Amino acid sequence: MNPADAYNLCCKYHGKRVKITDTSGRVHVGQITRVDRKQVWILPDRRYSGYGLGFWGFRGSGFGVGIAIGTIFGIALAPLLFF
Repeated sequence: MNPADAYNLCCKYHGKRVKITDTSGRVHVGQITRVDRKQVWILPDRRYSGYGLGFWGFRGSGFGVGIAIGTIFGIALAPLLFF
């Protein structure tokens, strides 16, 4: 996915629960909490993240897991994954 398209989608879905697949095949599921031109931060859903507490700060930011915009392969809304 083009980084500009990924950034625009992340902005569009800010505050919503999404499923992000990166170029290495990792799947990140959670709510987008912050977006800038280089990264998107998601608050992982603990049922799918494997992080136990469901939240950790990225470089002390307090916004969740940081994912580089350039590594995003696909973004989809994830409402069906959350009951």
